[in-house]
Order: sequence, then C-alpha cells, then structure tokens
Amino acid sequence: MHAQPTYDDILEARELLRGHITETPVQGARWLTDMVGDTVILKCENLQRTGSFKARGAFVRIARLSEEERKNGVVAASAGNHAQGVALAATSLGIPSTVFMPEGAPIPKEKATRAYGAEVIFEGQYVDQCLDAAMAFAERTGAVMIHPFDHPDVVAGQGTIGLEILEQAPDVKTVVIPLGGGGLLAGAALAIKAKHPDVKVVGVQAETAAAYPVSLREGRPIRLDKMPTMADGIAVGLPGETNFPMIQAYVDEIRTVSEEAISGALLALAERAKLVVEPAGAVGVAALMDAPEAFEGPVVVVLSGGNIDPLLLSKVIQHGMTLAGRYLPVAVTIPDQPGALATLLSVIGDTGANVMEVVHSRTNPGLRLAEVVVQLQLETRGQNHAERVLEQLRSKGYPAISP
Repeated sequence: MHAQPTYDDILEARELLRGHITETPVQGARWLTDMVGDTVILKCENLQRTGSFKARGAFVRIARLSEEERKNGVVAASAGNHAQGVALAATSLGIPSTVFMPEGAPIPKEKATRAYGAEVIFEGQYVDQCLDAAMAFAERTGAVMIHPFDHPDVVAGQGTIGLEILEQAPDVKTVVIPLGGGGLLAGAALAIKAKHPDVKVVGVQAETAAAYPVSLREGRPIRLDKMPTMADGIAVGLPGETNFPMIQAYVDEIRTVSEEAISGALLALAERAKLVVEPAGAVGVAALMDAPEAFEGPVVVVLSGGNIDPLLLSKVIQHGMTLAGRYLPVAVTIPDQPGALATLLSVIGDTGANVMEVVHSRTNPGLRLAEVVVQLQLETRGQNHAERVLEQLRSKGYPAISP
C-alpha cells in the first residue's frame, strides 16, 4: 500500500501545477439555490484542460518521475479522462505513453487521447480490466504505471481542487464531489478538512456502480463485478487502497443516484447552466436535485468532467426531456380512411403540443382491417401540459392512448 499524501503534499502539487493546468471557475446555479434554499455554486472542472480534473493528478505523478523511470515511458488505464491527462502530461514532458481503454469508451475520448500523443489499446469492458492489462504491460516493458486514482501523487494533484474551492467559496458549508475510485474525493476532502474540519464533504456514486457504500460497511474495499451505468468515468469496481482509508477518515457521507437522476441533471446543466457535462461529472447535481433538503448551504458541487460523447448527449437529453414531461410519446388507433389523421393532428394542435414525429403502422397484431395505429412524438411544456394533452385526446374519442 502507498503512503497517504499529506496536506503539504497538496500544497507542493499546486506549485508544480502552476502554468500547466487551469484554475477552473465557479458559477452560481440559481435553480439549485432555489431548491436548496441557500447558495449553490458549481465548480466547473469540466472546463479544465483535457475536459476533466484528471489532468491535475496525472501531471503531478509524471512530473515527479526520475530520469531513470522516464526511459521506458508510462502506461495507464482509463475510460478516457485519465487517459487524456496522462497523454497530455507525458507528451509535454517528452515521455512516450500507452493507454488501455475499455471497449465501450466514448469515441471522442479515444480520439482526444490519441491526439495528445498516446498509443491506445482496447481491453475488456471496464476500467478494472484495463488496469490489469496496464499493470501486465508495465511488468513486461518497464513502463511506469500511472494509476488513475491509487497513488499519493495523483491524490495530491486532485486535492488541489479542494484548495481552490476554499478560496473561491470561503463560506462553504457542504462540498459535493463525484466518486469513482476515490482519488478526487480523497484529495479534495483532505485539503478541505485540513483547514475547515466543519465543512461537510459528500461523495456521490451512480447507484449501479456504487462500490464505496458496501466497502465502507464492510470496512475494506469490496469489488463489484458489474457496473451498468452511463457514468463511465466513475464506473470503478474496487476502491483504491490509498484512497479508501482517507475517505473513511475525511468524508462525511456517500450518496447514490439513479440513471434517471443523472439524465435529469445533465439536461438541467445544459438548459439552466449552459454547461456541457458528462454523466460522471453530473452526479453531484443529481444528488442535490434528488434531495435538496439534505444539503446545508452554501453548497459547492464539483462538475468533474465534460467529455461526453455527442451521441450519448443527444440520447440523454431526449430521455431527460421525456422524464420531465417535455417529450410525450403516444399511440392512437384511428380509422384507416382519408381525413382521419388530419382530424387527429387538429385535435393535438388545439392543445398547444408540437408534433415532432408521426409513424403509421398497419401491421400491429390486434388491429382490425380498417384501422391504423399512429405513433406520435409530441413536444409539451411539462408534466401538467402533457396530462392535459392526454385528457383532451381521450375526450375527443381517442381512448387507445398509451404514453
């Protein structure tokens, strides 16, 4: 097991990072402030170089390698954010890098990692399998393994976020941080508690990839075998040995959020904050939206990354709008005769809903010869409006509606 970093290590890491990373901005979030009843501030690490906090820890770890250690290059395992941080740091320091990524890693993250100068190798479904492959590569080639979260230099680098939070929001009472392997949460919690032990630190995991709650109950890291979540950046099955005791010591609470909550948070961040955030980076906001009464303000929520696949972003926004009652799918059986569709669309138009898509189906089992099913995708103004649309359709003789 590695030695745990100290507060002084975080201060030294900050000096090492000057000029190499961005001191990311904070911005208010009025819609969250209204929910919580006190100030909520977003720490926008999605605007960091490489689009994620991972650039901090990767640079500190690689910059502290000796000349001898640098000779055979570095190797890492990552779903994409740590990969980009390692590639950028290694290339800027003149060191070759190899990165193992899971098969389902977002294409933009893979392309960015290659563009920063790393060789990319795909291995397995999860980061844990990539870690095994990267460690085997390190033993085989002599490359130095740059662990994404389980090393004191990496944790110290991530901990510099905690220093910035205390300076940018000196009155903060609660800090909410995404949690995967634990490097960010451990480092930031150490930095915060060292100066303000009364500040509450909360870690947030996706509920389908939540290794920490069970591990903390058992008192030791427990591995998860499956982690079906859109939040690939925090889909880590085994807590880090360096980080686990730090989180036991410095973190006040671990919360989990559903995929639906993450989807809703991503949509809100795009619409209300005008910020593009990846699923892993939005779990803190999801936690606030789930239970705003559970957080004492002022609250700082870390948006840990913004590297989202545009295709996933499109799906998530559509899903989030459906959950919010903004998209309403309906299926209506109408007579298969001229004018029937026009009459249906006229009824919908009178409700103020916008028709986005219309699909005819004459082959559904159970349809009579003279009937057709019309599947519609409607845009509505919210849950109440969606319910009024359904009521209006039913009152006009369209009872076979299935939202």
